[in-house]
Amino acid sequence: MAKALEQPVPGITVGHALLARRGEAAQPVSKVVHDGDTINIAADGNFGVRLLGVDAPEVSFQLPRNPDFPDFPKGFASISHPAWATFLADPFAKGYEELTLRSALHAFILGRLGPRTAANHAAHAAPATQALKDMIQGDITEQGHTDASFKMRLAFAYEILDRYGRLLCYVNREQREKPRPAPYNERLLVAGHAVPYFIWPNVDPFIRQEGRIADAVPAPGTARTIAEAGALGRARHAVREARTAGLGLWNHAEPLALLPFELRFLAQRRAPDRYVLDLSDNARELLHPQSYFRVPNPEDRLFVNAEHAPLFERKGWSVPPP
Repeated sequence: MAKALEQPVPGITVGHALLARRGEAAQPVSKVVHDGDTINIAADGNFGVRLLGVDAPEVSFQLPRNPDFPDFPKGFASISHPAWATFLADPFAKGYEELTLRSALHAFILGRLGPRTAANHAAHAAPATQALKDMIQGDITEQGHTDASFKMRLAFAYEILDRYGRLLCYVNREQREKPRPAPYNERLLVAGHAVPYFIWPNVDPFIRQEGRIADAVPAPGTARTIAEAGALGRARHAVREARTAGLGLWNHAEPLALLPFELRFLAQRRAPDRYVLDLSDNARELLHPQSYFRVPNPEDRLFVNAEHAPLFERKGWSVPPP
């Protein structure tokens, strides 16, 4: 499936475009060139979209190479593949590229691993995937649309693209009339099919900030206040309710053992690199990226990219060295 945006190498994002269309017809150059520095285009290919604020179990991912396991599949492999059971039983075995974790995080991760970790992840990934399909199909049916006529509304935050060239959005069905349903991001949290993954400044109320990004940095000691505001507060409340009820990933009998981003950093052999602001208290410090687990509940973690940490430090937050 052709992509309108892609990353041929890490750090380089390229796009593919056509001359703008009217209906199905390409417009002539005389129509698409607005002035000396503006062109109207149409995407050549499909856009990948990553839902902001949520993290669902991985259906497939790329396994790291290990000469001791030459039969590991190359490229993306289903989490239900036996190779994943082998890897997640001991991702620190010899032969893998070294992954250096602090001793406390290393011990914490070991406590979440075992021979059934991959099966547990796959078992939660399938219902989460089906839930999103059902939500979209339900909206198509409710609005009386077909697959061809159905439209989506994409709401962007501060960051537009992720490192894979995917659009970062809050996604909903296109609907002008109010009241509108909650975006799929929030619906997944309400149903317990995704864990929260709040990354500053791509969360409400920061998406409504105008001017410089530095102006959106909260004051030290105000975490509890911002945690209860707007969509962020609603999302956190929804997660707590889903966990209490044992919905989806929070199933009391067999909850999700390994968070999706934990599976990814183990497979990518890349230690966590986002600082963490604890939304459950009014501390004046960011936690080290490898201390995220010290905030027990995922909805209380507000992740801060390393490049934004100096903004917090200048605002008066204590920021530990990397």
